Amino acid sequence: MIAADKFISRYVTGRETSMFLHDISSNKEKLARSIDGKSVLVIGGAGSIGSSYIKAILPFKPASLVVADINENALAELTRDLRSTKGMFVPEDYVPYPMDYSSRVFKKMFISRKGFDIVANFSAHKHVRSEKDIYSVEALLRNNVLNAKVLLDLLEQYPPEEYFCVSTDKAANPVNIMGASKRIMEDLIFSYSDKFPVKTARFANVAFSNGSLPAGFLERIQKQQPISAPTDTKRYFVSPEESGQICMLACMLGKNREIFFPKLEQAQMMTFDRIAVDLLHTLGYEVLECGSDEEAIEKAQALKTGSIKYPVHFSRSDTSGEKSYEEFYTDEETVDMDRLSALGVITDKPIPSRQSIEQLLEKLTFAFDNGNTSKQEIVNIIKDYLPSFEHIEKGRSLDSKM
Repeated sequence: MIAADKFISRYVTGRETSMFLHDISSNKEKLARSIDGKSVLVIGGAGSIGSSYIKAILPFKPASLVVADINENALAELTRDLRSTKGMFVPEDYVPYPMDYSSRVFKKMFISRKGFDIVANFSAHKHVRSEKDIYSVEALLRNNVLNAKVLLDLLEQYPPEEYFCVSTDKAANPVNIMGASKRIMEDLIFSYSDKFPVKTARFANVAFSNGSLPAGFLERIQKQQPISAPTDTKRYFVSPEESGQICMLACMLGKNREIFFPKLEQAQMMTFDRIAVDLLHTLGYEVLECGSDEEAIEKAQALKTGSIKYPVHFSRSDTSGEKSYEEFYTDEETVDMDRLSALGVITDKPIPSRQSIEQLLEKLTFAFDNGNTSKQEIVNIIKDYLPSFEHIEKGRSLDSKM
């Protein structure tokens, strides 16, 4: 099987080295002052972006690192990876906890340590496919917004020097509930910015990250199953290493209430079917285009007899919440493109009304507690708060496709 990092650099990002190395090198002393000897908490740190963030900050030698994640197996692999990497600094006080950041035991652990100097939250529902029905929507909004407020209330008691959490490019002019939840999350964290510094970052797809479509390509190939991908969905991509570096730079160099994003050009956008074709060619396969999922599944049986013709089904996107293009900021936002070489910064964000946000969260909680609430009613509640929210509803989820 091809090494994913080499394929990413050649066929997906087109970059042999990280686009953020110059910004890291130019700010090395400031990064060291911000991280060296500090206590760090990383929530959702066993995921693709969280683990990359950890690898980005460890060379600057924090005094302690606590990682909380509900994925116990991924935490074990993170620890094995860190311990097995030559030259990787791991502080003596390194503790991976398999726990939910909104749980009682997490609160006990947090209070026992009297908080942390640096807190980064990567726990999130990140997939548009997470939006299916009222139950999946509630789980998404609880994790991305309602539980986030519980954490922020805890941080208010023990203010960190820096607080960071990941947003998404889909928060700019959102067309799905996931993107809208992240846009609300931005307002939520900024409403606490008078208590401690808060920063976030909007960026695009992390190539071959856990659960992503390209990572699914590798799984399908390993299992000799057909590949499916949209033809009309263009996306920006960063490498896993770059994703962690974006978050570190934003967290440590950002000013209060700033949003960072990578400086990527439209020419760097890729479609998923292009990635699939390049991957199959790299692995020595010819591409066999099929007219349906069912046909591709049937044709995949020939792979078991050694066929080099790999069945794929490429089609136009026809599911709810899919945006055909990506953007990092809106026309109403102020952008600084000069501060860093590879990152733009959205500045001058006002402090949102804590009362307005709390009223929104109360409406959502009341609606979820009402057993008869529909997905459309949740969309309406969000739209009352975000008038620019234009939800794309097609009555079909990505889970109905390969």
